[in-house]
Amino acid sequence: MTWNDFYQRQHAIRAVLDHAREHPAVPLDLDLVPAAAAVFTDRGQLLRALQHKWSSSLTGRIDIGIEDADADPRGDRVEAVSAAWRRTTADHPVLRRVLDSHADDPAITGLLSRERRMLAVSAGLAEQHEPAAELDRVGAAFLGLLRAAAPSARTRRRGPLSQLRKVIPSR
Repeated sequence: MTWNDFYQRQHAIRAVLDHAREHPAVPLDLDLVPAAAAVFTDRGQLLRALQHKWSSSLTGRIDIGIEDADADPRGDRVEAVSAAWRRTTADHPVLRRVLDSHADDPAITGLLSRERRMLAVSAGLAEQHEPAAELDRVGAAFLGLLRAAAPSARTRRRGPLSQLRKVIPSR
């Protein structure tokens, strides 16, 4: 990929997200965003690019949060990963909404499963060596709690998510 290709892809992704922001009820369609149709061959390729954008932002924040949590004797990996996910969601609400609305698309189901496994391991709720299905189950439960957390719980230092280790024991 050349730098020109990279910049065209970034422009297309911005155009898709701008379109989704302006037309939230309209399904993702390359034909509605000429910049995307010029760069991506199909919706699956576009969804994978959108998931990559999300994942890059999320993993960067998680890495920083875990480093900070590990450096603090009172640090909590669950809270660090939770805060990283919430900040990423707050910074990219349209991207998150588009990905959520296409979560069943075969183009990204495997990527979403990998993300759930990464969340479980990063938060310390499971170990890397555990079966993928178990990691996915723990990550899905964790993600469900993140999505359901009330705004007031988000502001507490040790909200209900910090108790997750007791709810979902890893093997």
